[in-house]
Amino acid sequence: MKLEDTNLKLSTIEAMLILSCVLLMIGTGIIYYGMNPHLPIIGAILLLFVYGGCKGLSFRVMEKALIQGAISGLGAIYIFFFIGLLIAGWIVSGTIPTMMYYGFELISDQSFYAVTFLVTSLLGLCIGSSLTTAATLGVAFIGMASAYGLSLPITAGAIISGAFLGDKMSPLSDTTNLASETVGVSLFVHIKNMLWTTIPGFVISFTIFYFLSPNVAIGKDNEITTLIQALEKHTFISLWSLLPFIIVGILALKKTAAIPTIAAGIISSVVIAFIGHPELTITEIGTILFSGYVMDSGVEQLDTILTAGGLESMMFSISLVLLALGMGGLLFGLGIIPSLLQSIAAKLNSTARLVSATVMTGIGVNFLVGEQYLSVLLPGNAYRESYDKLGLDAKSLSRTLEDSGTVVNPLVPWGVCGVFLTQVLGVSTLDYAPFAFFCLLCPLLSLISGFTKIGLHTKA
Repeated sequence: MKLEDTNLKLSTIEAMLILSCVLLMIGTGIIYYGMNPHLPIIGAILLLFVYGGCKGLSFRVMEKALIQGAISGLGAIYIFFFIGLLIAGWIVSGTIPTMMYYGFELISDQSFYAVTFLVTSLLGLCIGSSLTTAATLGVAFIGMASAYGLSLPITAGAIISGAFLGDKMSPLSDTTNLASETVGVSLFVHIKNMLWTTIPGFVISFTIFYFLSPNVAIGKDNEITTLIQALEKHTFISLWSLLPFIIVGILALKKTAAIPTIAAGIISSVVIAFIGHPELTITEIGTILFSGYVMDSGVEQLDTILTAGGLESMMFSISLVLLALGMGGLLFGLGIIPSLLQSIAAKLNSTARLVSATVMTGIGVNFLVGEQYLSVLLPGNAYRESYDKLGLDAKSLSRTLEDSGTVVNPLVPWGVCGVFLTQVLGVSTLDYAPFAFFCLLCPLLSLISGFTKIGLHTKA
């Protein structure tokens, strides 16, 4: 979708009024009535259809805008399918149980949340995928936190903060490449410039997670011992089980595309599953990959953690993403978002205003459209000329796009990342969002940069 992909020319006031009605409907349904996001978003779509009809647009035109919005997320949806298979495969093969087993042995001091944040940051940086990091190592950390009786929302916040820090800074990340390409900046120049906000964000987040961690060592009590024994008895614990994890990491470092990389992780996990569980049949492994792995150890806590994954488990996420992106397509097709962006761009005559507008637009697109890529693409195209007029180097824009686009999507309950993370970690977006400190800090640090001009560069 581009700014010119619109069928109506609206005044700023009219666009804001319609947008307010849409947000009010969604917010009331989700927050006040506690509905799943699907129904409020369908209500908002119907409201937009009625509005478009009153403005003289045919249903066919509006349907096309709806479909174009949904098409923009098909890449993410296919990855969702593969990650659902990956989680099931990594449980039956022992990959995630092995991570948990050695995690119980090694990660048991008072810095649990800080260690979780640090380790997921490193993995995200290595593989360039926040969702894969959260769906694999993140699931293992959630299992450990549950076993230790620690806060799942804080643990999820640490996982997401680390995963998206790594995603933001990794040269393998699609959003990092997208931001640099959108404004025409060299990839590694873009990554180096992001250190201005990433380093303070990392230090502050790590410090907070350290002080939130338990102030006494977490001993291996009877409950943890029971879980370790259950893992040994009912899952395949072996260093060989970590091979799929290593394969995914190597392929990511070689810049292999996401789907082949994840597929290699699935196939290798299936091979190891047959080795670790020779009694498994092809029919049984097919059922596990489709419907998810069901743990039946008799230890309720472990059964809850490791009953997960499968193609079927992604259907909730996929249906919500399709609805949210379709609504975003309608907001564009009806001219609502383009009208607001164009009215803002005309008033950006200072660095502070321009950076603030970029940050708020990135956040706004995330909440309105629910799509990470568009939150980078749209402000990047809308404000590129304004940065040039003020004499600012394009890398200042690319960094701001990442700070307000890439890392904000997991904070949106109906966003692509928010929906996915809620599904795989088992913690709602509204519960973990207050603890995703790195994701919350990045937009704030960009705003501070805009007012102080620290980290902003003028053209040579």
